[in-house]
Amino acid sequence: MGYLSKLGMAVADQWPVWLLASILVVAAVIDAIRFRVPNWLTFPLIMGGWIYSTAAFGWEGLGWSLFGTAVGFALLLPAHAIGGMGAGDVKLFAGVGAWLHATQTWHAFCVSAIAGGVIAVGLMVWRRDWKKHWAQFQIIFFEAVTIRDPEALSALAAQRRSSMVLLPYAVPIMLGTVLYLAWSGKFV
Repeated sequence: MGYLSKLGMAVADQWPVWLLASILVVAAVIDAIRFRVPNWLTFPLIMGGWIYSTAAFGWEGLGWSLFGTAVGFALLLPAHAIGGMGAGDVKLFAGVGAWLHATQTWHAFCVSAIAGGVIAVGLMVWRRDWKKHWAQFQIIFFEAVTIRDPEALSALAAQRRSSMVLLPYAVPIMLGTVLYLAWSGKFV
């Protein structure tokens, strides 16, 4: 059997995973260009996960999907609340949760966080501004530990935004989720 035939069978057998990966690639490209993930992409992703899980696994599947959505949303909501991430990134990861359910969403989050860290360090090395970002990290960490008011932290983050290198977080979400799915054998 040829490579294309095997690939075609893998896509047909694992179409939900391939669809999720494709949508994440589109989201990452849009976020890299525009620094936002549009609602026309995130809301259908979330609802599609609910519909698929219900059709494939019944009411129990809908419950898994809803819980996965909540987990994906909750994992990134704190970063959004203090101004460190856009709402589109949070909704995108809620969509990942709708398709992958809770446990796999947690694993994808862990790999995405590592990917985000590697990309952030890579950007600092490339731009050669370690000291600036290390100082900003220390300030942000100190503020988060001492202030503990999401609105105040968000206002401080908004003031700092123009001086920071922005990371379109849909890129690490896509990389982390796809790497996790590949590592766990979901594409074959």
